[in-house]
Amino acid sequence: MGTRPHPACDTSKRAASILSLGRRCVLALLLLAGTLAAIPAAAADPAHEPLDHFPSSELTLDAGGRSYPFKVWMATTDAHREQGLMYVTKLPTDRGMLFVFEYPQVLNFWMKNTKIPLDLLFIAANGKVIRIAENAEPESLASISSMGAALAVLELAGGTARKLGLQPGVRVQHAAFGPR
Repeated sequence: MGTRPHPACDTSKRAASILSLGRRCVLALLLLAGTLAAIPAAAADPAHEPLDHFPSSELTLDAGGRSYPFKVWMATTDAHREQGLMYVTKLPTDRGMLFVFEYPQVLNFWMKNTKIPLDLLFIAANGKVIRIAENAEPESLASISSMGAALAVLELAGGTARKLGLQPGVRVQHAAFGPR
């Protein structure tokens, strides 16, 4: 009569089980890596919609007794706000993009996949600019904050704010901020 070890003490079976588990993990990781490698690069950056498919409108910046009209693309959906002016290589000085949100909040933007410098004007619910971030660096992942509750952000070609002498307190005339 011999003795049989308790199953929990049978190290040869446990070692075989661990090796089997290890092989399965390695196979799963290889399968996952192969799957990820097969995903086209475009999936990392979703296809962007042409700007002429975005709704557009007009707004006016009132500063120092002068009015400056702009034609803007409207980014009012999550998809449009996520895309913004990514991939744009030229922006006329009288064009921009207005990002409008559901409620005032601290907003943070970045310049991922943005090819040109932009001026970001953070706008309160009453239509007053509360902060201007000038010449945001293209492709930067640094966060650009409104530093206060903003309802919207107006992106303009880099240097526009300085050229026009825009400062916080400038009023934005647009339907998003109610009638004036």
